[in-house]
Amino acid sequence: MVVVFLAEGFEEIEALTPVDILRRAGVDVKTVSVAGREVTGSHGIRVTADTADGDCVCDEDTEAVILPGGMPGTLNLEKSAAVQNALTFMESSGGYICAICAAPSVLGHRGMLRGKRATCFPGFEDQLDGAEVTGAAVERSGRIITSRGAGTAMDFALEIVSALRGEEASSKIAAAIQKP
Repeated sequence: MVVVFLAEGFEEIEALTPVDILRRAGVDVKTVSVAGREVTGSHGIRVTADTADGDCVCDEDTEAVILPGGMPGTLNLEKSAAVQNALTFMESSGGYICAICAAPSVLGHRGMLRGKRATCFPGFEDQLDGAEVTGAAVERSGRIITSRGAGTAMDFALEIVSALRGEEASSKIAAAIQKP
């Protein structure tokens, strides 16, 4: 299972593109709001999450967590005990931790990017403590996957599929959706 956290002010493309692409790959995905079942993105799109954070328990079936960016969504994710607990669990269990746009800053503030390659939305580079910031569209460094922003959300999602189900699965989906 993959958990996608949603907070008030999340970037809709960065959250929902991975949900869609991962489900196409046959991955069980659960959206978890840290603000109650209904949450509004940074562009006013209201989403009903599968569950609220009180119901979210990462366990041995959790393959990855995804933190979409957006403002103030990133700040709201960072304040969430559920998100912090999930990151601690995933770090100790060896699962994938994925963040896009401003959200890699959450990982940087925790020291999770030290010695790793990472990327983020321009202007947040100084918050990726200890990372080799590359500016690439997507970076996979060990079990951490980061991406720059809404325009790279499809590449981010396909990289997560590649990490979880292999490059062949990712390539099949890219071909099926006509990704050049």
